[in-house]
Amino acid sequence: MALLTDIHGHGGGGHSFGDSVDSTLAAAAAHRATGTHAMVASLVSLPIADTITAMDTVRQAMAQDESILGVHLEGPFLALERKGAHKPANLIDPSPAVVSELLEAADGIIKQITMDPAREGALDAIERFVEAGVIVAVGHTEATAALSREAFDRGASLLTHGFNAMKGIVGREIGPVGAAMDDERVYIELIADGIHVDPALIASMFRAAPGRVVLVTDAMAAAAAPEGAYMLGELEVDVKDGKATLKGTDTIAGSTLTMTRAIEVCVEAGVPEADAVAAASTVPRALLGLD
Repeated sequence: MALLTDIHGHGGGGHSFGDSVDSTLAAAAAHRATGTHAMVASLVSLPIADTITAMDTVRQAMAQDESILGVHLEGPFLALERKGAHKPANLIDPSPAVVSELLEAADGIIKQITMDPAREGALDAIERFVEAGVIVAVGHTEATAALSREAFDRGASLLTHGFNAMKGIVGREIGPVGAAMDDERVYIELIADGIHVDPALIASMFRAAPGRVVLVTDAMAAAAAPEGAYMLGELEVDVKDGKATLKGTDTIAGSTLTMTRAIEVCVEAGVPEADAVAAASTVPRALLGLD
């Protein structure tokens, strides 16, 4: 039986991870009901004190629900130019003091952190997080392929939601995605909902990086829940026709995806079912050091 494991999801069932212990448990339960075995609880960029509080909330939920594997910090060390659904005021540089504060407060529950390697001090911070056992992902960045390669050489081993919130592959500048494709040490997240990435491109990525594609939902509270108005962190989100966008804009704000649907989208795009299932189970679990 495939143990579907989502390393990047913010909530579901009308609830967000980190809001409260009950909300965190409810979000995890909503995804389990759709077939997901385990999740890493993703937190959007917040002030550091609020991030620490949210991490402690997730820690309390983990004590009651072993399907919650830990925390993914999507930020706050992200590029303003590629902020997506992250509040600009919360985006900062990874100073040594802030990195120490987060690692000390986490006490081992941070499984993954998404960072922009162009932020001041980011390359040194990547090394510190990796030394602490954290998977570092390049994402929400204007980084070139060269800078992305430098981040991978420092220990980053993942690309956050490939093709989204980063440069694409263009001629002589292949960007973070091209650099990740070219480096067998690096795994590549894809949000296979048919909205974030064209299905034909999803199928191409499976061929280009066999065994390194990781399907993620990037789900927000509206996954496995009715459409309507929601919050993602401190920002208002509208969900209509299965698409989540920041209120009043066309900026995508996470997804309403489930892991089982992600597999279906991949298969519909021509990905062999065994490869799609592996990308939602054995591949992310290997990345996390499970099984």
